[in-house]
Amino acid sequence: MTASPRDASPVSATAPPLLRRPFVRQHWGGLAFAHWRVEPERVAPLLPPGTRPDVHGGSTWVGLIPFRLSGSAFGRLPAVPWAGSFLETNVRLYSVDDLGRRGVVFRTLEAQKLLPVLGAQAGLGLPYRWASMTRRERGGVVEYASRRHGPGARPSSRLSVRPLADEVVGDPLADFLTGRWGMHVARGGRTRYWPNEHAAWTLRRAELVDLDDELVADSGLPGVTDRAPDSLLWSDGVDTVFAPPGGRWEAPRA
Repeated sequence: MTASPRDASPVSATAPPLLRRPFVRQHWGGLAFAHWRVEPERVAPLLPPGTRPDVHGGSTWVGLIPFRLSGSAFGRLPAVPWAGSFLETNVRLYSVDDLGRRGVVFRTLEAQKLLPVLGAQAGLGLPYRWASMTRRERGGVVEYASRRHGPGARPSSRLSVRPLADEVVGDPLADFLTGRWGMHVARGGRTRYWPNEHAAWTLRRAELVDLDDELVADSGLPGVTDRAPDSLLWSDGVDTVFAPPGGRWEAPRA
């Protein structure tokens, strides 16, 4: 008999302690969190085995999140020079597994430098893609732009936001979207959960200035970014660490 999936763990703005020694260290800076409501049934086929859409307010969500990644380091080694700092834009979904662990599922991670793209694809099984990317800041407006390299379809994204002064505290939706303490990664017929830990986010509201995105549609959700985001937040950033998978769900064999 197969056990029923457990209820999702409570949403928390603070990370549970890691059970294993950190494996990867990074700084995430200047993050724009743009999110849209999506029907759970549209998202379910896009998630890895053993996970289902995580839901808030009757909807699941898709996020478009550009930022600057820096200070990448492995284990106790010093930060990786040059290749360890780059711009990134990811499209992510919200998942919960059969153990009740809430996480994110990345549909794409567009990154500015080829070496970390190849390393993350080979070493972690993450869907990193190499892209040309820029970040511009003028008059209080921050613009991130990206276009994927390579033949065929080359989806692009441009998001311009104006971070506002008011801090977001005690907002259940903001906590649901940003209080994510692991990622579900499918590889070789198995779904692994990589836990991470960082300080609680310092979040602010942001105003949309411009949006022209093809990445969400290319990730399997056409039409979503034809309208303004349902939630738009900004964070100056956090230092974060990932530990190796603390558990896994394996798809049943035929």
